[in-house]
Amino acid sequence: MRTYILLLVLTVIAFSSCKENRMHEHADWSKFYEAHGIKNACIIIRNNNHETIDYYNKERCLERYMPASTFKIFGSLVALETAAAPDEQWVIKWDSVQRREDCNKDLSLRDAFRASCYHYFKAIANKVGRPVLQHWLDTVKYGNMELGEEFDAAWVKDGNLKISADEQLGFVKRLYFNELPFSERSQRIVRSMMLWEDSTNYKLSYKTGTGEIGDNYIYWIVGYVERIEKVEEHEKSMNKANFRQYPYFFAQNFEMPKGDTSKDYFKIRVEILKEVLKAAGAMPQ
Repeated sequence: MRTYILLLVLTVIAFSSCKENRMHEHADWSKFYEAHGIKNACIIIRNNNHETIDYYNKERCLERYMPASTFKIFGSLVALETAAAPDEQWVIKWDSVQRREDCNKDLSLRDAFRASCYHYFKAIANKVGRPVLQHWLDTVKYGNMELGEEFDAAWVKDGNLKISADEQLGFVKRLYFNELPFSERSQRIVRSMMLWEDSTNYKLSYKTGTGEIGDNYIYWIVGYVERIEKVEEHEKSMNKANFRQYPYFFAQNFEMPKGDTSKDYFKIRVEILKEVLKAAGAMPQ
């Protein structure tokens, strides 16, 4: 019942927060996914300047799934805010356990975030402790706020912590504008760790995540893109840089069978995201 009520509230807040003429469904965006054999997918994009929402597959955008490694955005904020990691350069020594090659070394918070090393954030969760982690989940209202029995692995355990694409979008939007209940410093550092592409006409920031849901993998990518446009400012304008940044926030997920190794869906999720962002006018063609 609690989940049902929350989803009803979510629908009212997220999809009804914009007037109907500011919400746009794009059934044709299915082509970006179907080109790769993907059928179970959704994406939601918010154009912050025009307060419009563009989406594909509304029902899935409102359904909660495990956050997988996208949780590391939240986990990094908690680590910095509690000083479990005093800064992004704080190192956890490698325990000599063989994992992925890029995780088999001493790792700073920034390194672990960028390489998405699970064991680092498991250690952070244990250092913070369950009560403190639960406090921040409740304070932020992160997804269903349920840690389950294994609190230090809740984000990769199907059936425990869950969040919808719509909630992910709202979360990164608040992060972008320093509106989360964390210090400006913590939010600024995490935003810097999310930046992957910095060009002359856009900046793309995101966190990916992959997890097992039954016989499928879920592939997440959440974040924002800043479209940069040159402008001729008035001589008395406070903006002397002659360019402006227009943010678009997004959350995308899709599922594929675990046995499907025909394509690299880790890379494909980024490729599809860019195609959809271009279709939505958020990125240059």
